[in-house]
Amino acid sequence: MSSAYAHRMGSEAIQITGPDGAPVANRAVTVRQLRGEILFGCAGFETVQFVNGELKEEEKERSEARVEKMLDLFHFITLPFYWGRFEPERGSPDTERLLKTAAWLRKKGCAVKGHPLCWHTVTAPWLLDLSDGEILAAQLARIKRDVAAFDGLIDMWDVINEVVIMPVFDRYDNGITRICKREGRVELVRKVFAEAKAANPKATLLINDFDMSEDYGNLIEELLAAGVPISAIGLQSHMHQGCWSYEKTEEVLGRFERFGLPLHFTEVNLVSGELMPPSIADLNDFAPDDWPSTPEGETRQAEELEAFYKWLFRCPLVEAVTYWSFTDGGWLNAPAGLMTKDARAKPAYDALYQLIKHEWHTPEMQVITDEYGYAEIRGFRGRYVAEFHGGRMEFSIG
Repeated sequence: MSSAYAHRMGSEAIQITGPDGAPVANRAVTVRQLRGEILFGCAGFETVQFVNGELKEEEKERSEARVEKMLDLFHFITLPFYWGRFEPERGSPDTERLLKTAAWLRKKGCAVKGHPLCWHTVTAPWLLDLSDGEILAAQLARIKRDVAAFDGLIDMWDVINEVVIMPVFDRYDNGITRICKREGRVELVRKVFAEAKAANPKATLLINDFDMSEDYGNLIEELLAAGVPISAIGLQSHMHQGCWSYEKTEEVLGRFERFGLPLHFTEVNLVSGELMPPSIADLNDFAPDDWPSTPEGETRQAEELEAFYKWLFRCPLVEAVTYWSFTDGGWLNAPAGLMTKDARAKPAYDALYQLIKHEWHTPEMQVITDEYGYAEIRGFRGRYVAEFHGGRMEFSIG
């Protein structure tokens, strides 16, 4: 095992007990790792239509194949809560569809995150009919309602998204930029985090941004000084113009490691076709109707994604990595998926599977318990199951 991964390992002296609670002494026990401690996941927006039975038969079969592959690899799924789509008409939120999806994913053993609660893009259009004070009140009420409604199913949220640019965003008018200008970044973040924390005190609450510069670092310093209860720092890495270099990755990690908070790479993607021109400043400005995947691009995507995930895995503070999105065309019509629309797994899927399910996964082992039912288990930190004649027991390392 590479010494670079030693921080991901652990050992645990566990007592194996049977269904009656008695120690399983002097017995051969099979131990399997169920999942690792780090949250490997993806944006699972397509699960909403699939779970709610909204697809035509032909597309349902393809979607079922993709979702099956998704859950074979990942155990952490992000669901969409963009306000403009979740509640396009005031007072009619899409709660039931998302509740059904989140419950289905939890039964499949997945952790689920909601994205996002506050963002100036894809926000509710009806906010523009309100005064600034009413917009803020509606935003806080939305957070209170939705975080409470999903308590126990979704206990992790991107509370506010891309706040560095939020007060100066000028591509179109929107209610959230208005209140961010009025309140200021720090005060708006303080208020939305406080509302989310009150609605679900046990929730993991993220700030999330694409701006990897010191502007984001300085903002986080101000927020922590103001007492904002940030659980983890969200870092976006849309790499449509090419994979980050090792040097840039280390620079970003170094910039945000200083806070000692968990780092979540919330939006990782790499295209398997032609790269977006480097002259494009805003990725939204490049969304061609036809952007195909190519054999050469798929090879490049797999090699670069494997390297990028290895760089992140070496950093002790990286606790979650989310791929964005699972299927081609999921964002900006880019060929950035791990699978094609016709449910063909790309080499990038296989590369991640090899890492997550093999290289970073403890092989099945057999141990013999002592006279008191104890056994020493060493492996990658995460969730395990011990199976023996007459029973099974789950436990964790780390």
